[in-house]
Amino acid sequence: MTAPLEGLKVVELARVLAGPMIGQTLADLGAEVIKVESPEGDETRTWGPHYIDRDGDHSASYFFCCNRGKRSVTANLKDPRDLARVQALAADADVFIENFKVGGLTKYGLDYTALSAANPRLVYASVTGFGQTGPRAKQAGYDLLIQGMSGLMDITGDADGPPQKLGIAIADLLTALYGVIGIQAALKERETSGRGQHIDLALLDSMVAMLSNQASSYLASGVGPRRMGATHPSIVPYQLFDVSDGQLLIACGNNNLFQKFCTVIGRDSWATDPRFATNQDRLEHRDTLVALITEALTAWSRDALIAELNAVAVPAAPINSVAEALADPQIAARELLIEPEGIRALRTPIVFSRSTLSLDRAPPKLGQDTDDVFGG
Repeated sequence: MTAPLEGLKVVELARVLAGPMIGQTLADLGAEVIKVESPEGDETRTWGPHYIDRDGDHSASYFFCCNRGKRSVTANLKDPRDLARVQALAADADVFIENFKVGGLTKYGLDYTALSAANPRLVYASVTGFGQTGPRAKQAGYDLLIQGMSGLMDITGDADGPPQKLGIAIADLLTALYGVIGIQAALKERETSGRGQHIDLALLDSMVAMLSNQASSYLASGVGPRRMGATHPSIVPYQLFDVSDGQLLIACGNNNLFQKFCTVIGRDSWATDPRFATNQDRLEHRDTLVALITEALTAWSRDALIAELNAVAVPAAPINSVAEALADPQIAARELLIEPEGIRALRTPIVFSRSTLSLDRAPPKLGQDTDDVFGG
């Protein structure tokens, strides 16, 4: 069995997270990914804590989350010899990934117009905060700012608390996923047209697109969504609850699940109570029902209630720490944790029936492949 993208050549002139995550995903899928770094290296090599030391290389764990499977070459684009080397790499590449400021690569002849003239089949992906067009195109976009500007932070957090950012750089990661989708779509189209194209990826576009049902509700009603903590605007009960020894999440996504939930906690009458019989009824009487559930659950321990609910297929789960999540036996069964060259990591979460992922190569040391790729 082989990886699906084996034989594909990718040149990555990207740093930090969104662009490198595109490259890592393509590498996991079998592509040869050559990461071009400045002599100082990707910024995330210094973004500790924590650090991983390997034979003189001292790079932050942040770098390791999004650079697996690649080869690293160093190049100073202001040096004509190095620049010519990078241009030569692009000349026979299938994919080129960059996240420079809009127009930032034009002076080096590494923009789409220049590279596609020499290599018409090139699929060229640009990642920026706001895209190649529009009044904000020249602005720098960082994940924190994008989370705020997109509306995401305004709907994240407790109802009576301040807006909250997610604990990961979600704008970068979602843009990376869209980037992989766009690149693969362009490669498929190239089979028909024989030509590559420019893919314009913006963090703000990605985050606004991911507002999903929240945006749809606003567009249909004109009423903006509000922060609701760990609750759901359209389903009750679907939230965090306190129990005697902690907290758990309960998700009754339909009336049948609510009826089973009521039986488990000894409140069968709620299932036929006209205030709670349907989800619409429960939405209208949310505060009353949540107060009743909260009182009823004080007698339960977390693990006992989760076990009872899961036994009758009512969705319930703990709130795990990162350590607890990674230790879950389901994660072990799915083989999500890998150790290429002894470096513990998380694989791309795709399982094929016939193909494999390419997971043997650890993130590269800075410039470790320069001589091999450039020929000394």
